[in-house]
Amino acid sequence: MKGFLSSSFRNRLFVGFLAASLIPLLLCSALLLQFFRVQLTGRERQAADSSLGDACQLLEQTRMGFMRAAEDISRDEVMLSALRSGTGGDAAVLNRFLELTAPLRAGACLELYTGGGERLYSTRNGGADTLPTGWGVLRAAGEGGAVFLPEDGALADGALLTGAVLLPEGSGGTLGYLLIRLTQSDLSRLLVTAVDSSSDLLLLSSYWRPVFCTQPGLADSLAGALRARLLSGAPLSEPGGDFSYTVRQHEPTGLTLVLRQPQVFTRDTMNLLYAVSIACALVCLAAALTMSFLLSRQLFRPVKRLHEAIEEVAGNNNLDVYVQPEHNDELGALAERFNGMLVALKRNQEQLVENQRSLNEAQIRMLQAQLNPHFLCNTLDTIKWDSKINNAPQTAVMATDLADILRFCIAADEFVPLSSEIEIAKRYAEIQRIRFSSAFALKTDVPPELEGCRVPKMLLQPIVENAIIHGLEGVAGGEVEVIARAEAGVLSIRVEDNGRGLPPELEGRYSVRGEQLSRGHLGLYNVDTILRKYYGDSFGLCLANRPGGAGAVVTATLPLNFGEGKANAEGPCS
Repeated sequence: MKGFLSSSFRNRLFVGFLAASLIPLLLCSALLLQFFRVQLTGRERQAADSSLGDACQLLEQTRMGFMRAAEDISRDEVMLSALRSGTGGDAAVLNRFLELTAPLRAGACLELYTGGGERLYSTRNGGADTLPTGWGVLRAAGEGGAVFLPEDGALADGALLTGAVLLPEGSGGTLGYLLIRLTQSDLSRLLVTAVDSSSDLLLLSSYWRPVFCTQPGLADSLAGALRARLLSGAPLSEPGGDFSYTVRQHEPTGLTLVLRQPQVFTRDTMNLLYAVSIACALVCLAAALTMSFLLSRQLFRPVKRLHEAIEEVAGNNNLDVYVQPEHNDELGALAERFNGMLVALKRNQEQLVENQRSLNEAQIRMLQAQLNPHFLCNTLDTIKWDSKINNAPQTAVMATDLADILRFCIAADEFVPLSSEIEIAKRYAEIQRIRFSSAFALKTDVPPELEGCRVPKMLLQPIVENAIIHGLEGVAGGEVEVIARAEAGVLSIRVEDNGRGLPPELEGRYSVRGEQLSRGHLGLYNVDTILRKYYGDSFGLCLANRPGGAGAVVTATLPLNFGEGKANAEGPCS
């Protein structure tokens, strides 16, 4: 998977779109399914609790009605007299008994027994005429309170549940017993309103023996299965089963009520739900795959075209490719910028070729130009030796000086020591003295520590030449002085003369004057241009008249450098 993602940007787009569409969908589906299950399960549990609560309330109402009837009989003199006499059959007493038990007669059979266990009156026909007081329900009632015990319906006229309460004598003895018997039909009428038609209610004794079931045929099998699960420690409701079971105990009677409801999520229902969910997930997956594929292809198409164009430029040096912008968005703007970049690159490449051609031509001309100085140097050496032979010392000196200057000019070094520049300036001054037969002096004031400073070649000679030819013209006793000083990393070389001085329009920085005026002195113009090209516009030539007398001062400023090449510094010229 990692290799698949790293192999292509389109693959990452595709997987990103797919994950962004599927993950929220699957999470929402799972959460909705879980919420749906919790909601239905909660409603099922709430309905079961409500049904069992209603059933317990109905049983409690029946029990309380039975207890009130027993209290009414205990306080009624007619019924007390009948119980004391131990004889039944009196119609008036029967009517009184029926009147006192009227609230319960429609839903149960009530019987009045003497303290010896003989029946006096009954609201229904049937039943036992005598009951033993030493065991069974009468014994349990005699031990205190009202008791309810299950009965075998086949042996007790169909009664499933019998309740009894002791009627005490005022002196502490037993006056009689009041019994209530509930049959299948009685319990059905009593509890039918508590459960719906899809649920079953099972009434169990304290030993989990079946007493009543809304479906009588299920009582024994259902009670046996529940008792077995209870004894084995398994839950009554099996996950994924067809039914769920809810249990509640009615403490006053000791009876246990079990409500059986159809499971909302049975195994078949869950299988169907899972099948539908999987089918929906597959449909969503197919839709997500399709949409992700289309979106990734649409977004990747401009990127792919740009990539192919870049490969064509990088691999084949083809600058004629063109990427068609498809949309007016960021990708379209990127395509337009790429096309513009190719146009600029093609133009720059053509300019580079043209510049290279010009450079080659310039190098050829430079090499050709170097041939002539070599020839001239050899010729000057010949003139020097011929002058010495023919006793012409001045000619020999001029030839020697000129040859040295030419060799210095055609040397390959761009930067030379300041001492070499001063030596060339002296050679040039010596030639000029012989040429014009004029007496002028060239002085130098250069500290020894600055003689090794590196300066551009032929920096000093044009300035000295300008001072001799233009400054000292027509001046007797002319003098040119070269002064070098260094301060704050800047080398300052001043060439002073005592000649005619400069007109006001030439004073100041040489580079700030007009082009035509600057080009009037080719030597100074070239020196100023070389300094500014090497070191920046902060350096160059400054022209001024001598403050203390006649003459001019030309100052060249450049960074102080003792290395092999040029140096950088902040220029002081202003």
